[in-house]
Amino acid sequence: MRLVGGVWAFKTLAVGVEFGLFTRLAGGRTVTLAEAAAEFGLDERPADLLLAASASLGLLEKVGDGYRNSALAEQFLVEGQPYYFGAQVRYSDLRTYLPWHRVGEALRGNRPLTWDPQQQDSLFDTTDPQLVAEFWDAMFATSRFTARALADAYDFGAHRRLLDVGGGAGAFPIEFCLRLPELRATILDLPHVCVRAGERIAEAGLTGRIDAVAGDFLADPALPDGHDVILLSMILHDWDEPTNRGLLARCHAALPPGGVIVISELLLNDERTGPAEAALMGMNMLVETEGGKNYSGAEYAAWLADAGFVDIRTVPFEAPGANGAVLARRP
Repeated sequence: MRLVGGVWAFKTLAVGVEFGLFTRLAGGRTVTLAEAAAEFGLDERPADLLLAASASLGLLEKVGDGYRNSALAEQFLVEGQPYYFGAQVRYSDLRTYLPWHRVGEALRGNRPLTWDPQQQDSLFDTTDPQLVAEFWDAMFATSRFTARALADAYDFGAHRRLLDVGGGAGAFPIEFCLRLPELRATILDLPHVCVRAGERIAEAGLTGRIDAVAGDFLADPALPDGHDVILLSMILHDWDEPTNRGLLARCHAALPPGGVIVISELLLNDERTGPAEAALMGMNMLVETEGGKNYSGAEYAAWLADAGFVDIRTVPFEAPGANGAVLARRP
């Protein structure tokens, strides 16, 4: 029954974000049932049900006759907060929720449901401004907090130049460079994504320390050199094994001796029986990609060894976008 009710929990969260509930309650503001009903234009019965459900999920707290944001909602669901996660909720609600209703179709046809492979080369091959904004804002929301967890688990202070392959709007380099004044970074991504990254970099006050370089890491024969660490965060689960092996080979070629590669992902265990977050993300790759799936740390280790990397190890951590990083060094 918990599995059945999972959709109820998600839609309660999504409609709260849609209504701006948590942003309106920012800063400790408390509203009674009658005040919430009036503010959102609802009858008291639906307002009561929404507030009670949100409180049951740990998103609101009851204080006397009123409701206020929980600490969780205040940190992650108030627009303007550094780790605002509402963009991910909104994207999932608008972009992937309805296609997931047809997951049986994806299983039978082995093809994505959120885009048409006959019209696009990949999910990322679009210049639709609304989709671009929604997708990269969602990825930034997930990545910013994941970057913080990765930075706690692995010391990027040992490096001077980071290459973030497929780095999107720059969440990881921004988080790392704010922590490490000596670190410089390059984001490699598609031209229209680099525009978004430039905006985020400027907002963070890191123009000049983080560069956004237009390119296609799948099609370009070589990756930019001059970096002593390469990050692949939430990249390899989008593609099949031959594509990933080819990318790892180009990463090896781009790194100097002693350079490090970091693969940050939701890793399956070696038996491929969990954890659920990684396995269900794999199902989402069925809905969203042509060949993507989530892989185990052992699979990544084997590919890295075949590409010529050594000192391969896995560092576990907990975050919305990853549960570990597989690290290796170019000898």
